[in-house]
Amino acid sequence: MIKTSILSILLLALPLTLAADGDPDAGREKAKVCEACHGATGISVDPSYPNLAGQYESYLQKALADYRAGRRPNLIMAGMAGALSNEDIEDLAAWYADQEGLEDLDID
Repeated sequence: MIKTSILSILLLALPLTLAADGDPDAGREKAKVCEACHGATGISVDPSYPNLAGQYESYLQKALADYRAGRRPNLIMAGMAGALSNEDIEDLAAWYADQEGLEDLDID
């Protein structure tokens, strides 16, 4: 029973390790258009836009692919993601995943 549980956990984590295909440096350049809403490093100054910094790369890839495919409805993001290639999505996800998230910031 314990071996089955450990195997299940490892299998669930597998997609997270396989998704790391993007180039953060390329994503940094491609993210320039995203800065107006999501900030220069993925930390938005406007609470109505989500922070992307420090998110899991696989999550960001799925979210962008879902916006592009219309599975995740949002008029603004559908327009932005609609023009992205798979490589663009991988690069953007790698860039934002590589940034420090809010929990890593020292706020006094």
